[in-house]
Amino acid sequence: MDVILLERVEKLGQIGDVVSVKNGFARNYLLPRNKALRANDANRKLFEANKAKIVADNDAKRTDAEAASKGIDGASVTLIRQASNTGQLYGSVAVRDVVEALVADGKKVNKQQVVLDKPIKAIGVYVVKVSLHPEVSVTVKVNVARSPEEADLQSKGVDILAQMFEKDVAGFTEEFDPNAEPGTIAEEAPAEAAAEAPAAAEGDDA
Repeated sequence: MDVILLERVEKLGQIGDVVSVKNGFARNYLLPRNKALRANDANRKLFEANKAKIVADNDAKRTDAEAASKGIDGASVTLIRQASNTGQLYGSVAVRDVVEALVADGKKVNKQQVVLDKPIKAIGVYVVKVSLHPEVSVTVKVNVARSPEEADLQSKGVDILAQMFEKDVAGFTEEFDPNAEPGTIAEEAPAEAAAEAPAAAEGDDA
C-alpha cells in the first residue's frame, strides 16, 4: 500500500514522503495512529492544503520533546525481581514495568514511547530506548536485580551473572577415570595397594 507520511517514520521517510508499505503495517500501525494517509488523489490534495500546519505542529511537538528529553535522557531505574541462581527471572520485565518505574521516578513517558524489542528475562543492566518524538530519542538504564544490594553492585559495573558462573565452577570436582565402566568401583591407587601388601604378607606368616 502507498501512503503519505504525516511525520518522520524511522527507516521509512520524512513528512510528505510517499512510501510503499505492507498492508498490515499500514492498517494496524500507520493509519490508526495518524502517522500516514492512504496515497490517493483526495488525500494528496488534503495533505498539500494542510502541509504548512502539519509541519508547524510537528516542529512544536519536537521542541516540547527536546525540552522533556533533558529530564529523561540517561535516567536510571531499578526493578527488584525474583530470579533463579543462574539469574533467570521468574517471569519477565515488559514495557509496562519500565514505564511504571519511570513514572514513579517522576518521568513523563507512556507505553508507546518505550522501545523494548523483547521482554527482559535475566538480571542485569539494560539500555532502553525512549522515543519522545519521531525525531527525538533518548536512552535510560533499567537495572534488574534480585536485591537492592545486587542492584547497587550492578550500577557500579559488577557483572553479577559472571560471578554466579564463577561460583558454580569453583566448587570441588571429583577425579574420575574416563575409561571406567558405569557402576564399577575405581581401582585402588598404586601407592595404596603397595601399603596394603606388607600387611597382607604378615597376616599370612602368622
